[in-house]
Amino acid sequence: MTEPLRWGVLGCADIAVRRVLPTAARLPEFALTAVASRDAAKAEATAARFGGRPVSGYDRLLEREDVDAVYVPLPTGMHAEWIARALRAGKHVFAEKPLTHDVGRTRELVGLAEGLGLVLRENFMFLHHGQQRRVRQLVRDGAVGEPRLFSAAFAVPPRDPSDIRYDARLGGGALLDVGAYPVRAALYFLGDGLRVAGARLRHDPAYGVDVAGSALLAAPGGATAQLAFGFEHHYTSRYEILGSEGRITVEPAFTPLPDHEPVIRWERRGGVELIRLSPDDQCANALRAFADAVRRKDPAPDPGLLEQARLLDLVRGAAAGV
Repeated sequence: MTEPLRWGVLGCADIAVRRVLPTAARLPEFALTAVASRDAAKAEATAARFGGRPVSGYDRLLEREDVDAVYVPLPTGMHAEWIARALRAGKHVFAEKPLTHDVGRTRELVGLAEGLGLVLRENFMFLHHGQQRRVRQLVRDGAVGEPRLFSAAFAVPPRDPSDIRYDARLGGGALLDVGAYPVRAALYFLGDGLRVAGARLRHDPAYGVDVAGSALLAAPGGATAQLAFGFEHHYTSRYEILGSEGRITVEPAFTPLPDHEPVIRWERRGGVELIRLSPDDQCANALRAFADAVRRKDPAPDPGLLEQARLLDLVRGAAAGV
């Protein structure tokens, strides 16, 4: 049996404590050896729940010889610095999305990881859920004919004003937090080469970040993508692929729970078919994919990572009239 990946955590963020660490604790591929926080009490509490040694400060964790890889759930604005430090310390990196807030910085980190022969992965869990693979196969098999329109929305109700997503200094804003999901989904189903035909971001002056937005993308083959996202909506997590001969709808699309039984709605001239799938744990799948890449010593970046970063920059620019 392959030895588990010895990993450490840089920061005790909500996503780490609520989803990623509990999932990894059930997987034989991982062994948590250290938990770092700038707050010693947080590190101790998290380590008490999930194992590993509590460490005060991120640098001290990166110095440890019993850590082969690190998980970075820090705010987006801190990703670039600590991902680069982790890579230079010889650690593989599994980071929350988006990798950075700038395509140039993302490209630098990808190049750094490849040059050092280290694995760098971005935690877009929904890409690892079986329903996405099934839908893409249906589309490739002609289930909707020629794809004409991809539409997607990911939106959540307002959060507490103290939430880091409202902090511009930490890389906050709806585009990077929830807007990245429909952008990545458009790439997944329509392929590379998407062009931003238009975009709008609504900024809240009280926070200095965008709290809602939409974008229109154009694919080389003629299809378009209509995307919507925000922090001030009824919870919505869905996408739809409308083609010349049918339509496929998935909801919830981006954050289904591990026990959720997905249903793909497939409409065509002959009627409506509900394709029922078994539950799937996208968080566990994403973690296993990372561990497998480390085992295979495969430093190639995630497919679509750089294209996604490019598109997010273009959406921001189009909304600003650049």
